[in-house]
Amino acid sequence: MSVEVVDSATIVNFVEDEEAFHVTVRDRFICLDTDHDGLLSFVELLKELQSLRVLETHFGVDVETDPKEQARVYESLFDHDSNGTVDLEEFKSETKRMMLAMANGMGFLPVQMVLEEGSLLKIAVERESTKLAA
Repeated sequence: MSVEVVDSATIVNFVEDEEAFHVTVRDRFICLDTDHDGLLSFVELLKELQSLRVLETHFGVDVETDPKEQARVYESLFDHDSNGTVDLEEFKSETKRMMLAMANGMGFLPVQMVLEEGSLLKIAVERESTKLAA
């Protein structure tokens, strides 16, 4: 983990770079797809939802979440065609929507955040830093 400065433009630029965003999301999808069937099941995606702190947190304190609530979040966030699994396009679409929502919520002022190594926000910041250094 590291403390980084993030602004909405960094996130938007990353999402709008179709190639960089697609490669990053595809790589994340492949890591989550533990049975290598090209689809993410609820169990495979649950770890990602937990790492995003979408579930099991209440003001920074972990609490037990009802399994039915976990399933509802999974279905509403990612499983757009309600077939019980998430394909790469569903995953990419929802990831893009969440990233843009974060950027929108930040406004135009930069924010200091603690970012996990390998997280999408950390990758976006590293990408922006590399562009600025060049």
